Amino acid sequence: MPFIEESDLLELHKDVDKAQIINERLLDQIKFKNKELKKSKIQRNIFAGITTFFILAAIAFGSLTAGISISGGFSKKNNNNDLVFTSIDSLDAIKARIDNLKEQNEELSLVKEFYLAKEFLEKEKIYSVQVKSFVDNNVTLASEALTNTLFVKTNPFYSYSLGNFETLEEAQSFRKQLVDIGFDDAFVASYKDGKRIQIEDPY
Repeated sequence: MPFIEESDLLELHKDVDKAQIINERLLDQIKFKNKELKKSKIQRNIFAGITTFFILAAIAFGSLTAGISISGGFSKKNNNNDLVFTSIDSLDAIKARIDNLKEQNEELSLVKEFYLAKEFLEKEKIYSVQVKSFVDNNVTLASEALTNTLFVKTNPFYSYSLGNFETLEEAQSFRKQLVDIGFDDAFVASYKDGKRIQIEDPY
């Protein structure tokens, strides 16, 4: 097994940590957008209820005033037309607001779909690059400074793997970096629920 400088190993872990931090930030943004989606749905439903109420009130008021203006003569009919034009202007504003809410809803739906896809991926298998196996569980490579590592017991050995990747391609690329610095026997394995499923194709 080739020797790796601790600084190189720490650099690799820093790169993995950076990717994990970016993923966590994306998840936080998705959760925030999801909350906004829920708020906008509630606002949209309230707005739709209020709009429906005002439309029905305007129709009822228009019907009532139309009946009064027909019985009241020509001069009241002109005032009613002004009221109708004002109502049409406010209806155009309401329609524009509804169209705007529809656009926002579509954008938030895309965010929600991405969040659901991410949640699905988290339930699926992950890929990691195994670099060493030990008979005993006293792994001296373990350190508090190192994250994104897996210690998995595969009878009778304890395996030490680096990185947690969603795709096989990412893990294969990371394996290539490890091989380039001297870990010739590193290989990619897939894991699910903390257990190794299989050894994957290295390329």
